[in-house]
Amino acid sequence: MAHGPSRDSAEHAGGWAGALQGEDLAHQVRRHLEWGFQGETVLPMTATESTPTPVHTTMTTSLSAADGFAAIALAAVCWDGVMSMAGSRALRHALDYREPFRQYSDSEMVQLLNGLLARLRTQGAQHLMVDAASVLTPSQRGTAFAVAAEIMRSDGDLQEDEHNILSNLAAVLNLEESLTRDILQIMDVLHGNLE
Repeated sequence: MAHGPSRDSAEHAGGWAGALQGEDLAHQVRRHLEWGFQGETVLPMTATESTPTPVHTTMTTSLSAADGFAAIALAAVCWDGVMSMAGSRALRHALDYREPFRQYSDSEMVQLLNGLLARLRTQGAQHLMVDAASVLTPSQRGTAFAVAAEIMRSDGDLQEDEHNILSNLAAVLNLEESLTRDILQIMDVLHGNLE
């Protein structure tokens, strides 16, 4: 994928949404990524009940490492088919200022999200995570898990379903339990209340 010039601060404040034509599924996400958007978006997805396969036994996919990383972040936001405002802002933060995404033009980000949302809608969050994990290096998988955990913590304490999703993700990413435990403990500190 060829990358355009880096987006400046004004573009970060809402430029992504302006590049998208039509009211498709990615537009719903883009509207959430604009500052000030209120409410929740329900994303129609295919439910998946099967247990995900660990990364080392997964078939190779056409995703790049950057695509895979973004896919895990997106799946963490929309695992239950709902994108909250807090979750969308956490997704934006996870991608917008991180290489290589900060070098993507608006149209490239729209293309990336359109493709990932199509996969999410047809495969479901867990199977998308399996495909994504297969293209990440060990260090990228650890970072992807940390980003997913932070996104899930963005709207409050982890719920039981979210703990289960993260446990499945850790297995898919083939991560050591000690690493995932440390990451979740750090998230507790990072998202601790001040009262």
